[in-house]
Amino acid sequence: MTTTADKAELLRSLHVPGTPLIVTNVWDAVTARIVAGTPGVRALASASHAVSFAHGVEDGEGLTVDQAIAAARVIIDAVDLPVSIDFEKGYAADASGVQHNVEQLIAAGAAGINIEDSVGAPKAPLFDLDTAVARVAAARAAADKTGVPLVINARVDTLAGGGEWSDAVTRANAYLAAGADVAFVLGLGTEDLVKRALDEIDGKISVISNPSSVPLKKLAELGVSRVSFGPGILGLTLAHLTTAVEQLTALGDYPAELAFKY
Repeated sequence: MTTTADKAELLRSLHVPGTPLIVTNVWDAVTARIVAGTPGVRALASASHAVSFAHGVEDGEGLTVDQAIAAARVIIDAVDLPVSIDFEKGYAADASGVQHNVEQLIAAGAAGINIEDSVGAPKAPLFDLDTAVARVAAARAAADKTGVPLVINARVDTLAGGGEWSDAVTRANAYLAAGADVAFVLGLGTEDLVKRALDEIDGKISVISNPSSVPLKKLAELGVSRVSFGPGILGLTLAHLTTAVEQLTALGDYPAELAFKY
């Protein structure tokens, strides 16, 4: 049986500049299994927004830490692939709490995490730099203590919150220096911004994408290491469901997908 440490090592190896890891975000056991069983998928990632909404609460740590870890365990236990968990802000007020909670998440089988640097659900305000760095370092300390080389995807919310470019770069580099494996920079909406980030950030970069983003092939060509879609996958799923419901309610044709067998 593959250990969590083995899965973390595999997850890290999949972050290759120019051949990015594409993670289609999931939120429960069935979405995890469907995505994991799709050809070409090598790892999974949860999306806190989708997990929260599936539980009937708002994003932004609407779940308790115990609920968040339980939800993570459901996803992790459903598949054999490495799973990175969107752990929001670590569900703790301080760095020591982050370390404790990340240790518990690793015990549940997480091979990687996202950790945010914004204080609230919106992308602003941010933790001050020292505090944000300490929280990333705490996640790395949890990994070191458990012996699992957790892949830390440290989110940089500066640009998404209306902040300055220089602060985003400073934060990304500080998080990488504190033990993050990847800088997850929100707000890289153009090819020029992606290029600039890759030039100025001293490590691997991940981005979140949607139909208005830089095309996936171009992101790969530029050297991005990971691409995710956050709550967009939930939106995609619900949009298809809405269309099908409208068609059925109107006595229309049966959608072909209605014959899907899982």
